[in-house]
Amino acid sequence: MRVDVVLRYIGMVMLFIACFMLLSAGISWLGGMDSSFYPLLLSTLLTALLGAFPLIFVDKKEQLSNKEGFCIVVGSWLVASVVGTFPYLIWGGEFSLVDALFESVSGFTTTGATILTDIEALPRGMQFWRIASTWIGGMGVVMFALVILPSMGRSKMTLSNVELSSLAKDNYRYRTQIIVRILLVVYVGLTVLATLSLKLAGMDWFDALCHGMSASATSGFSTRNASVAYYNSPLIETILIFVMATSGIHFGLIYATVTGKRSNIFRSEVARWYLGMLLAGGAVIAISLYAAGLYPSLSTSFRYGLFQFVSLVTTTGFATADTNLWTPLAVVVLIFGSLVCASAGSTSGGIKINRLLLAGKMMRLRIRQQQHPNAVIRIRMDGVVQENELLHAVMTFIVAYLVLILLGTVFATICGVDLTTSFSSTVAMIGNVGPGFGRVGSMDNYAALPGVLKLFDSFLMLLGRLEIFGLIQLFFIKWWR
Repeated sequence: MRVDVVLRYIGMVMLFIACFMLLSAGISWLGGMDSSFYPLLLSTLLTALLGAFPLIFVDKKEQLSNKEGFCIVVGSWLVASVVGTFPYLIWGGEFSLVDALFESVSGFTTTGATILTDIEALPRGMQFWRIASTWIGGMGVVMFALVILPSMGRSKMTLSNVELSSLAKDNYRYRTQIIVRILLVVYVGLTVLATLSLKLAGMDWFDALCHGMSASATSGFSTRNASVAYYNSPLIETILIFVMATSGIHFGLIYATVTGKRSNIFRSEVARWYLGMLLAGGAVIAISLYAAGLYPSLSTSFRYGLFQFVSLVTTTGFATADTNLWTPLAVVVLIFGSLVCASAGSTSGGIKINRLLLAGKMMRLRIRQQQHPNAVIRIRMDGVVQENELLHAVMTFIVAYLVLILLGTVFATICGVDLTTSFSSTVAMIGNVGPGFGRVGSMDNYAALPGVLKLFDSFLMLLGRLEIFGLIQLFFIKWWR
């Protein structure tokens, strides 16, 4: 493997990140050059210098091996998380080294969890950088770089094959270069639509842009301490529900639907299950809240219940209520949503509805095979026969996911955290969801957790964003052929 070539392409990604740091500094300058201007400007220079260094000394290569492509993708995520701490550390405030790393990883992995106890005290430039990092991470730092770096040529195919999971590729019937453009068009389109809609609904331009970027990235980081509850607006909540739910659908299906293709959202089995799960979960929570007398009417209960369920399923993490005060049934449904999450090929994390659906089909297949031992039965999803290799990968992922939740819960309790917080925070970290329950509820933050647990949670967030095995394989790279 050519390490110098890997560093060259990681350097390109760093230059891309530096552009967003500079944009954040521009936001600070437009706002009267607040206290974040010079930290962001210095961070831009440092990141740009580190990114440009390998470009100067390493010649361009047209072809990349799978091993090199893998290292570029994983290395880009790790380096992005490190350079993303520069603005926080230079600015100071609440940020220690551990907290800055946690915040940076949370941003790029679109987890939305924060250590900040007073988000509104952040200068606008720093607020925008926090949102910008999560918007970059929503589509993936590498996928963005593929769009703006046409000189990479055929290397795009290798990198995008590593970045996109096998489940995410199922709904694409295009060349890799076209796939990358589709991803960006849908992503930017959703962001623009969300921003304009939120502005018309009553937000100012800055808040509308930040919440639009956050909703499209399914991150859920808000510029307000009370999150979306600050606005207390059914119209804003409805817009965000639509954007969050849409961002949780496979982007290829969204593109196919908008362009009038046959394989669209309305014909997708996965999309139907996903949308049905959102409505059913919201309804169950609403009935539970209304029956407990927490809200005066069923419609109000449905308003809050649907918003929170969509927010957690899509791993966005926006909040309009303190879910720690909700009924046990509502909490169980929300935890279920945090485990399953949305569709492959979207900006969300978690196990994903695709895998849950395939797991259900495999269990049904097992029962039918016991009844008819000689029958040849194949599993189909959206009319496509699923290969045994993919089915094996699905079950392996689910088992590994649940084992990591168990290990994370045990580790958190060893660190002195109560069981509710330990379990829910682990689910929220590896699923890139953000809020949990207990001390990390929808109206709380992660500031009070021990430093060693924040480091462990940062590792869990990266594991979840790279779908576990993407990061684990880095430790076994020397055994690759």
